[in-house]
Amino acid sequence: MITLAIDTSATDGSVALLADGAVLFDERFTADRSHSASLFVTLEKVRVLVDHVDCIAIGLGPGSYAGVRISIAAGLGLRFALGAKLVGIPSVAALDVAARDYVAIGDARRESFYFSRIEQGVCVEGPLLATEAELTQRLASAGVLPVYATAVVPQSPAAQIALPSALLLAHLAAAGRGIVATDNLEPIYLREPHITQPKSRPGIMKL
Repeated sequence: MITLAIDTSATDGSVALLADGAVLFDERFTADRSHSASLFVTLEKVRVLVDHVDCIAIGLGPGSYAGVRISIAAGLGLRFALGAKLVGIPSVAALDVAARDYVAIGDARRESFYFSRIEQGVCVEGPLLATEAELTQRLASAGVLPVYATAVVPQSPAAQIALPSALLLAHLAAAGRGIVATDNLEPIYLREPHITQPKSRPGIMKL
């Protein structure tokens, strides 16, 4: 089974190719504003290595909404071109760390945070939204589990920085672990989109 994995949910993106447990490709790249250019250059390197792919695994976040959408779009295109199965796995379940059981946190903006507890590549709790007080409480209840974040969280200075790994995503997908979505993928939403309603103008009738 040949598995291609893509993650662009954090500041560094990564692409990996796994064939029956053997690593054929594993590369990380950095893009400040958009992963699209670097991602597709990297995918071109992968395309010359194999003539087919059985499964495409995408890291769904939490993280950069635009970055995850780029990965999903690439995955959809490759699925149609190659006839591969498409699966989604939370990016926080594939952090590049030695620990297999850990907690992942992050800044979810608007004075909120996300919390997730991972066991052996599976999110057994979260990702879920939490206030600062709730985050503190959940971290305390997690006991001695190591805590990681993809970017600095000032409210939790003990959290170690760790980034998602496409290679770990590929291993999880190949083993059928941690998969939360298939085919119709969406980034992990932590809250409903914030929509600002336009102000009414005098003399304009509301329909």
